[in-house]
Amino acid sequence: MARKKKHREEENLERWLISYADFITLLFAFFVVMYSISSVNEGKYRVLSDTLTNVFDNAPKSPEALKTAAQSGKIGKPTSIDDQKISADSIIDMPFSKAEKKKLEVLAGMVEDKMKGWIDDELIKVTRNDKWIEIEIKSSLLYLSGSAEVEPEAFPVIDKIAAILKNQPNYVQVEGFTDNVPIRSPIYPSNWELSASRAASVVHLFMEDGVAPDRMAAIGYGQHRPIADNGTRKGRAENRRVAIIVLADPNPKHAVDTQRESEIR
Repeated sequence: MARKKKHREEENLERWLISYADFITLLFAFFVVMYSISSVNEGKYRVLSDTLTNVFDNAPKSPEALKTAAQSGKIGKPTSIDDQKISADSIIDMPFSKAEKKKLEVLAGMVEDKMKGWIDDELIKVTRNDKWIEIEIKSSLLYLSGSAEVEPEAFPVIDKIAAILKNQPNYVQVEGFTDNVPIRSPIYPSNWELSASRAASVVHLFMEDGVAPDRMAAIGYGQHRPIADNGTRKGRAENRRVAIIVLADPNPKHAVDTQRESEIR
């Protein structure tokens, strides 16, 4: 009886694709890891570097001095990387100096003194803490409905605030807010444009009054940062406002502070 011939399996010529796919996956993972370890917070790294430099520069050099420092407790256990990171974070979040706080208090006092009449009429509200002053102005004092052009009656307010700010180094951020009533016009398609234009108009007047333009920014929030209920007429009136933020730190990089909303409002 004749034997059956075994069926000869054809050789798979595409097996190299499996090895190639594995290689590409490993190569991708390698570059992801390399990128992740190369992304360093430059600000925190610089603070940590300066801190360590100061520590080593001020460390005692002679063996006798080292022994004395160890006995006095000035030299402790070596710090870990986690300890160094915590130290760097605490330095970055360190509150402003007493001198800066004092300057801000004096500045806030000047603003409150100049704005006293409008504050008494509840058209202007001044809020302060250790890091900034917020001068909140009702939009009814500045603009007509649906307009971003500052009314002439509001010029004395802008001029008095500018007279205080122009001789100070502080960074100034002007923020515009509206209620939730929609606006559609050829100039302002939405409340975003209206609020931004209102903030910008105040910035322009400050600049004309001598405040350095590189110390200012104009921001529009539209109706998305309400401080009152937009369901009532009184609430909508409170939401229509311009806020002038005067920072204690003259560095514009600190202008955006995500904690300001939760601390003031």
